Amino acid sequence: MKLVSIDCIPGKEIEAIGIVKGTIVQSKNIGRDFMAGMKTLVGGEIAGYTEMLNEARQIATKRMVDEATALGADAVVGVRYGSSAVMQGAAEVVAYGTAVKFLN
Repeated sequence: MKLVSIDCIPGKEIEAIGIVKGTIVQSKNIGRDFMAGMKTLVGGEIAGYTEMLNEARQIATKRMVDEATALGADAVVGVRYGSSAVMQGAAEVVAYGTAVKFLN
């Protein structure tokens, strides 16, 4: 499955099938949260959270691709990511785009 952030695929004529998305709500674990709290005292990257959000994006992307595959899509164009806090200690990550079929 080809995924692109642009709205077309150079050299391909496409037909839009529909919007597809994948979401996950990820929560912090106690160990990661404790270490993050310690890191805020000295500054710098909080690697545990970076890793958690990268994993969440991968899962959201896979769910979006699965939805596009179920629709018979060849690609997803206009891929975007978003995130928001759902509650204290939990964040939602969403991947979305337009599922398309190749015409040529």
